[in-house]
Amino acid sequence: MSAHDHGKRSTEQAQAGLEIPPSHSADVVLPLFDKPLRGPAERVVIVGASTGGTEALKHFLQPLPENMPAVLVAQHMPEMFTAPFAARLDSLCALHVKEAEQGEVVLPGHVYIAPGHSHLMLGLSGGHYVCELSKAHPVNRHRPSVDVLFRSAANHAGRFALGVILTGMGRDGAQGMLEMKRAGAYNFAQDEASCVVFGMPKEAIALGGVDEVVPLGELPGRLQACLRTPLPKAPGAV
Repeated sequence: MSAHDHGKRSTEQAQAGLEIPPSHSADVVLPLFDKPLRGPAERVVIVGASTGGTEALKHFLQPLPENMPAVLVAQHMPEMFTAPFAARLDSLCALHVKEAEQGEVVLPGHVYIAPGHSHLMLGLSGGHYVCELSKAHPVNRHRPSVDVLFRSAANHAGRFALGVILTGMGRDGAQGMLEMKRAGAYNFAQDEASCVVFGMPKEAIALGGVDEVVPLGELPGRLQACLRTPLPKAPGAV
């Protein structure tokens, strides 16, 4: 069953009056692949944020140039605010920022914000990265969940992904960031001094999924420097 079909089933269960408790695992939305199905050999930036994240995302995205790889963002936010939030960022950034739509091809120079009613995932279709949305029940009390987005990047992007976890309360994203790291991604966490709430970054660091802890003001530069560094060969590559 695809993540999209799983979300449809969960919606039908909710409409039937069945109680679906929040989960602490992305397993309820999509599995972690034993043998990852890799997407195109294109870099992609995967970002998670919560409390304080709206301003942090502005400061993170504004300095980035229009020739950046695609950026996918899960920000904990009610659904009525995500489209206006994306439009505001679009007016401030060189990158094109929009609310993600089901099935759309993920393009360089674009930022895709998870709509507040759905989990956002990095999917594959026709050899391209695409946005996938799911209304499956919340993970870590959140939909969209950072863990879900990060797991999808581990499944499909592997070492071509760069993960970023910003300010936020709780632990959503910690397990997913570890899964990304194990799949070969390089990951950044916002440092405590520049966070509004040092919850999500702290948990990701403690779990071992973070490669660098960086102040918010330095994150755009460190990300771009990392993108200029050639990728190491994949394990087993000749």
